[in-house]
Amino acid sequence: MVITKGKITAIKAGKNPVLRRSNVFLNGRYAFSLDDSLIASESLQVGRELTEEEVRRLLRADLARRCYDAALRLISLRPRSEKEIRDRLIRRDFDPTDVESTITRLKESNLINDEEFARFWIENRETFKPRSRRLLKQELRSKGVDTTLIAGITGELDEGEAAYRAGMAKARSLPHTDYTVFRQKLGSYLQRRGFSYSLINSVVRRIWQETAGDSARETATTVEDESPA
Repeated sequence: MVITKGKITAIKAGKNPVLRRSNVFLNGRYAFSLDDSLIASESLQVGRELTEEEVRRLLRADLARRCYDAALRLISLRPRSEKEIRDRLIRRDFDPTDVESTITRLKESNLINDEEFARFWIENRETFKPRSRRLLKQELRSKGVDTTLIAGITGELDEGEAAYRAGMAKARSLPHTDYTVFRQKLGSYLQRRGFSYSLINSVVRRIWQETAGDSARETATTVEDESPA
């Protein structure tokens, strides 16, 4: 039977100290658990009588706090877009009202900011996995970032430099004995990164010229000369 009112007879720390929650006992029986900060802010202590309305209010406040804490844990791992936070909280079955309240609090504290998130996302991609402007736009749209904001930020990118850096990273693992094979493998890789055919051609040739031996460079020139226009 769920205990909905009564006198607090004990408040015992939960088994997991990381969660910072305690179990509240009413009339000698376990009733519910609450966040420790909520217990402190409500001045709950042994001997206090709780009405049904007070218990409902406490449990409601605890659910809202759980929602907010869940969002804080998400952004502690990496920056998130507003849509990412909302979707994750909804998937965890938090009340929509609590979700929107949490989003508002995070935005007011600048803990979520889609412009800062988009810049983080692009910087991360540029550093570890360079890709085309088109692909970056697609990724940011999937994160719910405003299209006007995306256009402004991605417009600052040097796509040629991104393709070159991506290609150089991949070229280290490719053999430099056959230009045709090298061009096919590196070209396919850059294509998967969303770069255009014309850009891929120029980048592949540049990387081959910079990394292959003299005889290999001559082979590349011959292959390019014999390729159809």
